[in-house]
Amino acid sequence: MQPGYVSPVEPSRSEQEAKDLQGRLMQVSRLATIGEMAAGVAHELNQPLAAITTYAQAGARLLERSDPAIEDVREALRQIAAQAMRAGAIIRRMRSLVRHVEVERRPTDLNALIEELAELMETDARVHGVRLRFELGPGLPQVMVDRVQIQHVLLNLLRNALEALADVPAAERAVVVSTALGESGEVELSLSDTGPGIDPEVAERMYDPFFTTKELGTGLGLSVSTTIIGAHDGTLGHRANEPRGASFFVRLPAA
Repeated sequence: MQPGYVSPVEPSRSEQEAKDLQGRLMQVSRLATIGEMAAGVAHELNQPLAAITTYAQAGARLLERSDPAIEDVREALRQIAAQAMRAGAIIRRMRSLVRHVEVERRPTDLNALIEELAELMETDARVHGVRLRFELGPGLPQVMVDRVQIQHVLLNLLRNALEALADVPAAERAVVVSTALGESGEVELSLSDTGPGIDPEVAERMYDPFFTTKELGTGLGLSVSTTIIGAHDGTLGHRANEPRGASFFVRLPAA
C-alpha cells in the first residue's frame, strides 16, 4: 500500500458514525423534553382516566336498580369509550414523540401540526401558571418537514419559554404561538414570552451543545433544534419581544 493512501471506506464510516451520533443526541433531547413535561402529561392522562372511573361507577349504580334506565347506561358506556380513546390518543402522541424513527419529510400544514400538540401544550402551560395563546395565520403554504422533528422543536421552545417565566408574577405570564408568511415567502413559526428577555452573555452561547442555564438541563435542546431546522433548510433564531420578553422563531421554506 502506497504512503498516504486512504481507504475509501473510512470517510463513509465516519459519516455514518456522525449521523448515528446526531440521531442519538436527538433522541436524548426528545426524551429530556418529554421528561420535563411529565407533570403536564400526568395531569392530561388523569382527566380521562378519572372520567372513565366516574362513568363506570355511575353505570354500575344504574344497573343495580330494579328498573335500570338503559339509555343512561348506554350514554355512560359511550362516555367511557370516548374517554378511553382520548387517553389512547395522548399515549400515541407521546410515543410518536419519543420513538426513534427514520426521518420522513412530507408536505405538511404547519398550523395542523401545531394544532395536534395544542392540548398537550395548553396542559403544560397550565401546570406552570402561564396563559398560552395561538395566533395561526390563515392560508399558509405547506412546508416539507418531518412532523416528529418539528414538533420536538416546538415543544422544546415552549419549555424554554415556560421556564423563562418562572420568576415573573403569575398575572403577567404569557406565551403566544404564532405562524405567518414571511417577506421572502417562507413560513415562520414563533413563540413569544413575557419573561425577562435573554442575557447578552447567555445569547452568545445558548445554541452551543451542552450549554445550559438549567440546574438539570442537558444543554441539547437549542443545539439539536438548530440542527433539525438547518437540515430542513430553515433558520432558528431569536429577537426581543415587545414590550418585554423574548421571541424565538423558526423559518421554513415553502414546499
